[in-house]
Amino acid sequence: MPTFVYSTDSPATVRADVLVLPIFEGPEAGPGIKDVKGADLLALYAEAKLKGKKGEPLLVPNTGGLGVAAKSVLLVGVGKRRDVTTDSLRRALGRVAPQLAKRRTVATTFPQVVGRSPEDAVQATVEGVLLGAYRFDRYKSGKNEDHPEKPALRTVTVLGSPRWTGRAVVRSLEESIARGDIVSDAVAWARDLVNTPAGDLTPEDLAGHAAQMAKEVGLECKVWTEAELQRGKFGGILGVGQGSVNPPRMIELKYKGGPSGQAPIALTGKGITFDSGGLSIKDAAGMEWMKCDMAGAASILAALKAIARLKPNVNVIAAIPSSENMPSGSAIRPGDVLKHRGGKTSEVVNTDAEGRLVLADALAYLAERKPRVIIDTATLTGACMVALGRDIYGVFGNDRGLIRDILAAGEAVGEPGWELPLHRDYRHLIKSQVADVRNAGKDRWGGAITAALFLAEFVGDTPWAHLDIAGPAFPEKAGDYWPNGATGVPTRTLVQYVLIQATRPSRRSG
Repeated sequence: MPTFVYSTDSPATVRADVLVLPIFEGPEAGPGIKDVKGADLLALYAEAKLKGKKGEPLLVPNTGGLGVAAKSVLLVGVGKRRDVTTDSLRRALGRVAPQLAKRRTVATTFPQVVGRSPEDAVQATVEGVLLGAYRFDRYKSGKNEDHPEKPALRTVTVLGSPRWTGRAVVRSLEESIARGDIVSDAVAWARDLVNTPAGDLTPEDLAGHAAQMAKEVGLECKVWTEAELQRGKFGGILGVGQGSVNPPRMIELKYKGGPSGQAPIALTGKGITFDSGGLSIKDAAGMEWMKCDMAGAASILAALKAIARLKPNVNVIAAIPSSENMPSGSAIRPGDVLKHRGGKTSEVVNTDAEGRLVLADALAYLAERKPRVIIDTATLTGACMVALGRDIYGVFGNDRGLIRDILAAGEAVGEPGWELPLHRDYRHLIKSQVADVRNAGKDRWGGAITAALFLAEFVGDTPWAHLDIAGPAFPEKAGDYWPNGATGVPTRTLVQYVLIQATRPSRRSG
C-alpha cells in the first residue's frame, strides 16, 4: 500500500514521477493547470481530440519544457464543472489508477476540484487511487502474459488548496487521508474474500479469516460451530448446510465503542460460500459465479474491520451465517420444514432460495439482542437485478428513517441504492399450508419483495433494513474503480452509516 502525504506546495514544484491534473469537460482548465507555465496543457489536451469527459487521460512527458519538477503530467477529465462531485473524483482517478500503480511517486491536485467539503474530496481521492488499482492476482503464476505488473506505487502527494492551511484544517485533512486508506483496505479485503474460489473458502475458512481479522483489529469474536448451532436451534443455517461435507458456521463479532448500556447497531450478511442451488440445482452458467454468494457476509466483515480501526463512539454487533448449499443425499428437499431460531418455521419450496433461510436465523438472533437497528446485506434475488440493474442495490425495510439514512450514506460514498416497497399485501404469496411461512413466492412476480417479506418475519418490531446487493456486488464487468469481479459493495455505505450514527443519540435503548 502506498503512503499518502498532504501538502499545499505548488504543483509545479512537487517532485514526482507523474503529476495528475484534472480537466473539466469543454475542455476547461482544472486546478493546477495554470501552474504549468512551460506549455499550454489545455491546448495539447484539445489537440488530442479529448473533451474532458470523466476519466479521459492524456500523458504529457516532461522533456524539460513543461516548467514542472514532475517527470510527466497526466491530464484526466472529470466531466462538466457544474456536475462534479466527490464521487466524480473517485471514479475519474479510479480509471487511471492502474497506470498510476506502475509509478513510484504520484502527486495530484484532484481534491481542489470540489469547492466545498475538502475532507470528503481528499478521502475520495485516496479511495480512487487505491480502489482503482486493486487487482486479484493470487492465482496467477507470474508466467502468464496476462499477469498484471506488480504495483510500484510508494508515495502519493495529495495537493490541497493554498487556502487549506492552519493546524486544525491540516489535521482534519490528514484524518481524511487515513480514513480513505482504512476504508479502501477494508473494501480490498472484502473483494479478496468474494473473489476467492469456493474450494478455498468454505464456511470454516471464512470464519477463520474473520477470527484472524478480529484479533488484528481488536474485535470480540465467537465462531459458532455446527454443534453449537444445533444447541442454539439455528435450523435455517443447519438446514441449508446439511447437504455439504463442509459444515456451517456463524460468525459473531462485537465492537464496543459506545457506553455499555447503549443499544448496538446490528449487522448481518448472507454468507453462502457456494450456491449450487441445492436439489433445485442451477444450470452450469448460473453456477459459474456463485462463489460470490457470500458477498453480503464479506461486506459486513469488511465494515467491522474498518469500524474497529476508525473507532467511532458507538456499539456494533454482527451475526454472520455461513453455509454451503450443495446437492447430496443429505440435502434439504422441497417440501421440508425448517425450525428457525426463535421458533418460527419455514416450508422449503425451493432449495435455491436458501439465503433467506440462513439470514432468518441471524436476524432472529440479533433481534434478541435488542439493537437500535438491524441491517442485512445479501446477494438475494435476480428479481432485484431485473428491477435495478447491475449498479444499484435495492433497500427494503420497516422504518423509513433508517432507509433514508442508508440511502444518504450510499449517495455520499458513491454506492447508489434505491428504496423498493415492502408491500405487505404480498404476504399471502409466502403463506404456507404446513408452516409459518414458505421460502419462495407462489409465482415469479415480485420476487425481491416476497424475499424481503420473508426476512421481515424474523425481526419483530426492531427497525430493520434489507439491502439486496445481487446486482452491484459482482457485476462481472470492470467499472470505474474495480476490475472484473467483486466490488466490495456496500462496505463503504455501511461504514459511512455507522460513522454518522455515532454522532447521533440511540433511537432505541437496550
